Amino acid sequence: MGQQRTVATTFASTVTERIGASLAGVDAELARRYPGDPGTRQPVHTVYVPADALTAGTPRSWGDQALAALDAHAPDAGAFAAVLGIPDDLAGPVHARVRAKLEREPVEDLRIDFEDGYGPRPDDEEDAAAARAAELVSRACADGTATPYVGIRIKCLEAAVRDRGIRTLDIFLTGLMDAGGLPGGLVLTLPKVSYAEQVAAMAGLAEEFEKARGLENGRLRFEIQIETTQAVLGADGRATVARMIDAAGGRATSLHYGTFDYSAACGVGAAQQSPDHPAADHAKAVMQVAAAGTGVRLSDGSTNVLPVGPTPRVHDAWRLHHRLVRRSLERAYYQGWDMHPGHLPTRYAAVYAFYREGLEATAARLTAYVARSGGDVLDEPATARALSGHLLRGLDCGAVDAAEVAGLTGLSRADLDRLAGRAK
Repeated sequence: MGQQRTVATTFASTVTERIGASLAGVDAELARRYPGDPGTRQPVHTVYVPADALTAGTPRSWGDQALAALDAHAPDAGAFAAVLGIPDDLAGPVHARVRAKLEREPVEDLRIDFEDGYGPRPDDEEDAAAARAAELVSRACADGTATPYVGIRIKCLEAAVRDRGIRTLDIFLTGLMDAGGLPGGLVLTLPKVSYAEQVAAMAGLAEEFEKARGLENGRLRFEIQIETTQAVLGADGRATVARMIDAAGGRATSLHYGTFDYSAACGVGAAQQSPDHPAADHAKAVMQVAAAGTGVRLSDGSTNVLPVGPTPRVHDAWRLHHRLVRRSLERAYYQGWDMHPGHLPTRYAAVYAFYREGLEATAARLTAYVARSGGDVLDEPATARALSGHLLRGLDCGAVDAAEVAGLTGLSRADLDRLAGRAK
């Protein structure tokens, strides 16, 4: 019983060594191109504010306006749930968490817009606005009022506005450095990308700034906005997004779908321009496959239907926004744009309901997988990664609490990170 059985083999040891040597390059490419999830928090939304409209109190103002909208149009949990179709058992917890979020951290990701939302301005005016944006961000970071993620969207790198975009980027980054350094949650957005060479140029600008200011290589990273048809399908008929990710040289953090520019480029009429249009679904499906495993995350677009006016109109806009956010979450687009303070209640309601419903079932499946205790579903490691990733996203946004998850699963945050395959 104690003797180890000898098994017969045919391959010589040199065969394995030769195969390993032949695949060394592939191993290195896989590690470089597909490092997996970065292991950091992903904001559930991005709020775009024109640079000239930004104030030190913008995030707090958005939260206050969102709370006022709730008070005016859905003053209690039952009323809010009835408007959105939230199940009775989730109505109280979701409403309470939405209000707490709006009071504590109404905006997760703030993008100061120097592009479409700002428009063309005299150079001296945009220079001043870029310097002011840097000053406001630095001050907010110093006094603890900054949003977790914050940055700017510059004008694109097409010829007509290229110099202006580069100058605004330079003024903003220089202002941050001169005021004490770059925020940990700094995000830069490159819009209207059509060719991978534009992404490479943005990466080059980042590298030049790092060298000039003595920053570590790779400190500056950026988002790529997918809002031109050329960003999805190139003139040669090949998908373009993957080439853009590669051209960023490891500096791309996310791909943002641009609802209205992309829809218009495809000839979609204004009334049909929406994140759930088939043209949008195709673009985002290509983005999703291109980004899978690379550590580059996805963000859906926005709706331009604003929840303003009399209560029936607000309720209609809320229902639309809630449905679109929920639809995005089900398709694994865990972030989106919000264009108005009135969108915040339905953003968080959809997100919180998504992560809270089925929480016990999700926890039970993950617990059974860890314990190898079986059950009525046979889960594999890939499913365990999905289950733990789901719980981690819920924790990050405040939909669930660490004590809740630990009580249901017996797992710590570190355990979930390990099961999710999050890189550290």
